[in-house]
Amino acid sequence: MTSWQIVRTVAGTFILLSLALGIPGSPLFVSPWWLAFTAFVGINLLQSGVTKWCLMETILRKLGARPGC
Repeated sequence: MTSWQIVRTVAGTFILLSLALGIPGSPLFVSPWWLAFTAFVGINLLQSGVTKWCLMETILRKLGARPGC
């Protein structure tokens, strides 16, 4: 997988997991504060789309992940 694919996979996993932990009707519900984590991931995705820079992608490349096209 390329670095951008890893970023999007991790972001999608974090969003789905935090929704499952933050929505009261979910069997995995812990606290509505998990929805703040959902917002944090969304803000980071928006920021990376606007600025074309993502900290996680930079870190992944330094760890050896292939850059994507």
